[in-house]
Amino acid sequence: MKLLLDTHILLAFVDDRLPSLGPAVERIVGDSRVEPYASVASIWEIAIKWRAGKLNMRLRPDDLAEFFVEIGISILPIEARHVVAPFDPEPPTRDPFDRLLLSICHADGLKLVTIDRALRSHPLSFGVSLS
Repeated sequence: MKLLLDTHILLAFVDDRLPSLGPAVERIVGDSRVEPYASVASIWEIAIKWRAGKLNMRLRPDDLAEFFVEIGISILPIEARHVVAPFDPEPPTRDPFDRLLLSICHADGLKLVTIDRALRSHPLSFGVSLS
């Protein structure tokens, strides 16, 4: 199963706090049948927030792609087909990064693993509740 990990989950990997997201997330990402992916869009979002002083993490943004690959998470580039992929249904968010992640899932046949309440119920999401 090919799963795109959202930005919150990727940050939990970076800061070694995956257990704080709950056993469901750990089970999903630890399943040997899962092919985990990170989007360049998430790395970009993290870099923007880090430069704005909104994130404090143990790695610099320029080290993220290498870190993810080292722990077995493949990196997906952003392609033109990702930014024009249609939505059905329309996602319940206006956040451009969330919308891009869903668009990538649609174009590439992935499911988005997310803890974001706004996205959990979308058909392209594999939503996980923290409770």
